[in-house]
Amino acid sequence: MTEDDREGFAAFLLRLRGKGTVPKALIAAIEATPRRGFLAPQFSAVAWSERMLPIECGEAIEGADIQTAIIAAMAPEPGMRIMEIGTGSGYTAAVMSRLAGRVVTIERYRTLAEQARQRFEALGITNIIVRHADGSSGLPNEGPFDRIVVWAAFESIPRFLLEQLSSGGVVIAPIGPEEGEQVVAKLTKVGSRFEREDIGIVRLQPMLPGVAAVL
Repeated sequence: MTEDDREGFAAFLLRLRGKGTVPKALIAAIEATPRRGFLAPQFSAVAWSERMLPIECGEAIEGADIQTAIIAAMAPEPGMRIMEIGTGSGYTAAVMSRLAGRVVTIERYRTLAEQARQRFEALGITNIIVRHADGSSGLPNEGPFDRIVVWAAFESIPRFLLEQLSSGGVVIAPIGPEEGEQVVAKLTKVGSRFEREDIGIVRLQPMLPGVAAVL
């Protein structure tokens, strides 16, 4: 880490401790994943900030705090299969890959999917599968998954994703209107129903169907 990285990471850890405990394995996975390598150089000095930062294709990477809170709520464990909808820069998939068995990450922008794939290869990460595809329906033919995380907002609870979960599995997704705030909901599959726990407020872009036509 550079001096900026060390200072930013230390401030990030202090914020986390102020909000509650974070599993040591998750902190170790974050430390092992060079966050600045997933951002444009001009944003490397603020890599550990709480605010969203722009990436290619007009998208953005969520702040370090909410990303960590969501991964902590997922509680990934060795051997688990995770589906991520919205690869973005690839940072969260890289962190989760150090905690789970396999991560399948879906991205509608070819540019982002290719960049993420190159970053994973450069880091020697071999348990992530990148799909350049429409993630709005998940991957109904590839489940069940133990964990599903979505980085775009649904207007209502995506019940179809619960059908792609294993028993006891968890979906974490923002629920709410296109404009304004959304609630990050943790949905745990219990038999044929689910239990809901709300874990934060975000402002993310709505889930868009299809793949991007150009980028």
